[in-house]
Amino acid sequence: MKKKVLLMGKSGSGKTSMRSIIFANYIARDTRRLGATIDVEHSHVRFLGNLVLNLWDCGGQDTFMENYFTSQRDNIFRNVEVLIYVFDVESRELEKDMHYYQSCLEAILQNSPDAKIFCLVHKMDLVQEDQRDLIFKEREEDLRRLSRPLECACFRTSIWDETLYKAWSSIVYQLIPNVQQLEMNLRNFAQIIEADEVLLFERATFLVISHYQCREQRDVHRFEKISNIIKQFKLSCSKLAASFQSMEVRNSNFAAFIDIFTSNTYVMVVMSDPSIPSAATLINIRNARKHFEKLERVDGPKHSLLMR
Repeated sequence: MKKKVLLMGKSGSGKTSMRSIIFANYIARDTRRLGATIDVEHSHVRFLGNLVLNLWDCGGQDTFMENYFTSQRDNIFRNVEVLIYVFDVESRELEKDMHYYQSCLEAILQNSPDAKIFCLVHKMDLVQEDQRDLIFKEREEDLRRLSRPLECACFRTSIWDETLYKAWSSIVYQLIPNVQQLEMNLRNFAQIIEADEVLLFERATFLVISHYQCREQRDVHRFEKISNIIKQFKLSCSKLAASFQSMEVRNSNFAAFIDIFTSNTYVMVVMSDPSIPSAATLINIRNARKHFEKLERVDGPKHSLLMR
């Protein structure tokens, strides 16, 4: 099952850098050597078994943008599942950025009216910290107004922190076909093993694709922070010709287990009950693998992990 994702925005807005970090295992400082995208770069990213993201990274130079809306209009905007439009928060051509965005929306409305729209207000690290909330809120209001009658979801992003993972996890979540069934089974799994929280990560990108929590957690940004930290650790391992497989972190308050779960996912299980030994949690993870492998097949059997 292929799903077409358009990644668009003015030249220099940071589209290719974020794509390279999420999907090609770049670290932020290495994106400085990336050149401008010429016309459209296509990539296919396998995600959770049968799901393949057909990612179109569209060069943002004026000549290319004009062609997208004229001679290439049908080719670019037909059968789109998701449009991701990236804005450089410090752009000196905001009016032109908004014009191109509106042109994209018109083409989407004509060719793919059911597409989901995401706007990323990017390079937020360049804005003074005490101004970020205000500037993002103003930009978000403008974009939502311009997007009508379509709905758009807006995210603030930077390649230098975890906000990039939050945005892309939210985007990918919208594309997973059996996500509700996945979440129901994750909830049952968490309750069976008496976990505080269970997170499911896509194996290559370490984006959070599903979670269930039994207890309130203080840090609302913990998912994207964990994605960022573990992705960086995995890259460090690969530089040493080692492969990351699993990790256990334990202190007096909790134990967290990160382990390979299925062929396309990692799982993180957080436990606060000190009476449950590590070996028991690891056995439970191992025993659940086969069931979740079945769930990843979009057209697979609709079985549920039952409470016992």
